[in-house]
Amino acid sequence: MPDMSPAPRRRPLWRLFLMPALLVVAACAWSGFWFYAASEVGVRADAWRAQEAKSGRVYDCGNRSVAGFPFRLEVRCDDASVALLSQTAGSQAPFTAKLGEILVVAQIYDPKLLIAEFKAPATISERGQPPSMMVNWSKGRSSVVGLPAVPQRVSLVFDDPAIDRVNGSVQTPLARARNVELHGRIAEGSPADHPVIETVLQIAGGSVQEVHPLLAAPFDADVRTKLSGLKDFSPKPWPERFREIQAVGGHVEIVQSRIQQGDLIAVAAGTLGLNASGRIEGELQMTVAGIEKVIPALGIEKMLEQGVPQATLDRVAPGVKSQDINGLFGALDRAIPGLGKVVKQNASVGVTAGINSLGSEAVLEGKKARAFPLRFVDGAVFLGPLKVGDIPPLF
Repeated sequence: MPDMSPAPRRRPLWRLFLMPALLVVAACAWSGFWFYAASEVGVRADAWRAQEAKSGRVYDCGNRSVAGFPFRLEVRCDDASVALLSQTAGSQAPFTAKLGEILVVAQIYDPKLLIAEFKAPATISERGQPPSMMVNWSKGRSSVVGLPAVPQRVSLVFDDPAIDRVNGSVQTPLARARNVELHGRIAEGSPADHPVIETVLQIAGGSVQEVHPLLAAPFDADVRTKLSGLKDFSPKPWPERFREIQAVGGHVEIVQSRIQQGDLIAVAAGTLGLNASGRIEGELQMTVAGIEKVIPALGIEKMLEQGVPQATLDRVAPGVKSQDINGLFGALDRAIPGLGKVVKQNASVGVTAGINSLGSEAVLEGKKARAFPLRFVDGAVFLGPLKVGDIPPLF
């Protein structure tokens, strides 16, 4: 009997090549998209540089390259620099910061997240002058969320940052830290309509020379603030922006701050603003544990030489006049050179008692503390009746 089974049907050969062909088309399309995006990097960067230049911030890149195919965009900038013009009040000379290399990375499928790494060192100098400062770090990086629109969140992190003053071949330490982090985000509003900015600054093992003796010893800081009064993020120099904030009654709210230096712990909260002269005004409510360790570092001897505040004497020694105290110091020095200085050192105990009497007893993290206001009046910083600092105008 003959075999009547049907012959097997042949499948069309084009089906075998369909998937490979589609993959090739997709790869070509993706490659075209990547190279188009890479070409747009230069266009966007130049547009951003032109916008920033209107604000007095002139950015430059000696050599720019794009890599990372196929899934990333890696933009490398060698010999980067930024010249800052009209960014501070007064007539300070413009300065230029130079950095060896910046590497910016973005995933091609998530271009609104940019990760950057910075290669140390960086130098800072007045325009046309040799470097006056050098900045080093073991690792520096940042992340920005929100680009290519105006950023919604920004973070900067530096490990082991160090700032030195440079004088020829001599480098003098100015600031050190184990770690510094700065985070910011838009909490309210929008980039184009009255944004409110929240920031967090964290410093671990920080120390600063040549500013105040209190800052020379290592300290940890955690400061959280909220800035209101911005109109928008349009490019403009900082003095102009500060005037804008002052005109609408904007301010910085210190939501929470904590500083620790050995046994000294200080927390503070309050609001600071600007007056018509560009100087800081406001008040912070502080609670300090270990305040007796602060008094010697505040320069009590110098304050005594300038005159003991009458308000302090009224609290510590009612009926005694400030001019009487200063006359007594002078008479003691004329009678026995150096005796007046000894008396001044002992007098600091009375000033300590006066400061303690300004506030009220408190407990901070299980330790005895004092709670009192820290006042800012026309740029001057007052711890009760004692002037402990002066901040220059911001515009």
